[in-house]
Amino acid sequence: MLRSWIHRSPWVVALILLVAISGVVEAQQYGGTLRVATEGDPVHLDLMIVTASNASTIGQHVFDTLFVLDENSAPIPLLLESYERSEDGTYVSFTLRQGVLFHNGEELDAGDVIASLRRWLEYGVRGQVMAPHVVDILASATDKYKFSIVFSAPFAPMENLFAWNNGGPCIYLQEVAEVAGAEPIAEADYIGTGPYKFAEWVPGQYLRLVRFDDYQSPRGASTGYGGQRNAFIDELLFIPVPEAATRVAGVRAGDYDYAIRLPQDLYPDLQANLAINTHLLTPPSFMQIFRNTKKGLMVNDKLFQAIRMALDFEPILQSTYGTLYELNGALFPPGSIWYSDAGTELYNRADPEAAMALAREAGYNGETIRYVVSTTYHEHYNTGTVVADQLTRAGFNIDLQLYDWATVVQYRANPDLWDLFSSGHGPVPDPTLITCLNPNYPGWWDTARKTALVDEFTTTTGFDERYAVWEDLQALLYEEGSMIKTGDGYILNISSAERVGGIDVEHQPALLFPYFWNAWMK
Repeated sequence: MLRSWIHRSPWVVALILLVAISGVVEAQQYGGTLRVATEGDPVHLDLMIVTASNASTIGQHVFDTLFVLDENSAPIPLLLESYERSEDGTYVSFTLRQGVLFHNGEELDAGDVIASLRRWLEYGVRGQVMAPHVVDILASATDKYKFSIVFSAPFAPMENLFAWNNGGPCIYLQEVAEVAGAEPIAEADYIGTGPYKFAEWVPGQYLRLVRFDDYQSPRGASTGYGGQRNAFIDELLFIPVPEAATRVAGVRAGDYDYAIRLPQDLYPDLQANLAINTHLLTPPSFMQIFRNTKKGLMVNDKLFQAIRMALDFEPILQSTYGTLYELNGALFPPGSIWYSDAGTELYNRADPEAAMALAREAGYNGETIRYVVSTTYHEHYNTGTVVADQLTRAGFNIDLQLYDWATVVQYRANPDLWDLFSSGHGPVPDPTLITCLNPNYPGWWDTARKTALVDEFTTTTGFDERYAVWEDLQALLYEEGSMIKTGDGYILNISSAERVGGIDVEHQPALLFPYFWNAWMK
């Protein structure tokens, strides 16, 4: 019947073929400008020494890492052709993909990687997790695409650390990395091997990236951050729009094509709008309350425990994430291979009277507790204001100090200026990437028990053995750690369904740092 109808209507066949072909062309067309409304300017794009999400979101288009995470958050090679561990796990040899070009036309070789890794191990935010375990990084005497790393013992989380650009080992030109110290590299040195290259930055107006026509994509099907990467769009404009309502209105009006970090209570209305695509970033993120373990009142473990005991996390999460939250005191969500309820019997006690009793036992006599919170991100602001209110009503003397994110970053680096501060944390593939485990991250948790457990965790290779150590570490966090977790929540982004395609599709889900390769303008 269908065959007969088509036979009598050849124009229908032509129309079907035209529609099909048009769809393919649209899905692969080049050109256009994607306008991304962000919460604000990044502090800089030197990804090794910054953990701000907006820097990672933008910078990942410019700078590559040796590995990336696939759709299941498993590390897969990006700049590497192959790698191999020795039988005892202490020697790892790497071979780079050939023909990968930097944005200035120079070919990537082992010299660039070695210089970048050395700088990251010394100054990188997460480099100190690996640095104590590295004996040396060696170049090949015969092949410029080969290098090796010698570890003092097997280092289990290597691939995951190499896959994480957020404070991670992005690869820079050798001449840039060799002279870079602890300070951010200059804009003139934003030269990577990614699908887009840095063009210009007008603070407060836009940061512009343009397609790198000589980009060498990895092979294989697209998956998560990895696989085939096509830079269909001519340029990416990241436009700071501090007001969330303006970001939403701008996407609706056609001023922006994508908007980042919107209030989660808008989700039902945005989801019902056919002109809008909503993107819930997965796995969930979480808000944190850090304490200063170096100086001041909060060096006292009992006072830290009292602060946590006073808090009722459900209203805190509701104010922060609307309905898009889950009460969860574990550092990984249920379903993760790292999920454990160790220590979580102390989560969400919501007992201000017992908390004040414990605080008095700790020697607290109403002294001022300086709590630094950012106004740049609504999750930070909402969390901070509700936490401060709950602690004040419990009887703590809270001095809530509100600053933009750049100022918070400056303040938290100085242990003389704060007692508590709030920050967000995205999902990570391995516990070693959780910032509070880094003794150099503000909060500076660095006790003998914690150090011994982290060392055991990183040098143990079997998963079951690592998991057992991780349970001990999470339980220790509740006892003496530098961070309080409020619960899990989902970050909400949106895009124009009418103007943008190829975002949040099968095998490339909405992950923590939105990526715009393989997207196109309709």
